[in-house]
Amino acid sequence: MEFKQVIGDRSTIRFFDPDKPVEPEKIQIMLEAANRSSRAVNADFVKAVVVFRDDLDDETWEKLKTPTTTVQLDLAPVSIFWYGDMSFAEGGAARLKELVDLGALPTTHGWSHTYVDEVAFGQVVEPMSKDVMASTWAVSVECGLAINQALLAAVDEGLGVGLHAFESGTAKEALGIPDHWIPMWLMLVGYAAEDRKGGGQRPRRPLEANYYLHKYGQPWQDIPGVQDGLRKSGMLQDPMDPEKRQQEIRELAERFGLPL
Repeated sequence: MEFKQVIGDRSTIRFFDPDKPVEPEKIQIMLEAANRSSRAVNADFVKAVVVFRDDLDDETWEKLKTPTTTVQLDLAPVSIFWYGDMSFAEGGAARLKELVDLGALPTTHGWSHTYVDEVAFGQVVEPMSKDVMASTWAVSVECGLAINQALLAAVDEGLGVGLHAFESGTAKEALGIPDHWIPMWLMLVGYAAEDRKGGGQRPRRPLEANYYLHKYGQPWQDIPGVQDGLRKSGMLQDPMDPEKRQQEIRELAERFGLPL
């Protein structure tokens, strides 16, 4: 699938086919995509535990639910619990020096082993790792990059996905999560029982509402022709049709025995 089409097709799936298993190979592709994400200090910020539906007992699944994660957790064949590793700085100097030796951090830009020890790691990474607020921010941002790549890889593989909150205390105990991992997202994975495109794209505010040129208060202005090109490539698609969507929900409710 073309990249822009993948972006356009991605939406949060809430009705999975519980009887159609997900191939483990496709889960590995998602993990490989996450593992190739951009990352500061070449650190392994993101961690994940993959759980197939039958790997946990029903009582544990019930405890993992939050007020917003109910039916979809019952329907999804696979759950990926994403975490951020607060020990990301460990080994950071060595990893940076490896990048210097490879030329990924070029000497033309001032990089050297000495620069790593005295500046990049000594003055930036290590102090930040000791600041809880700063390191939590860094871990969260880096995890978001990796998780998003896994999301898009899943869409490219024909899977449905969605990110949700989860009851982190139950997960920590059930999955044996170490203390230095902090919870990020629960990613539900499966084949969509609903229209994979969710009956159309969710509403988004126009670019000028959130993006600016040169300074805040000076909104980005659409360049003529760009949106037309994105519609042809599939990144921009028709908006949701509420009447069609409601009909689909009624049909899915009947199929799965869900209340309306």
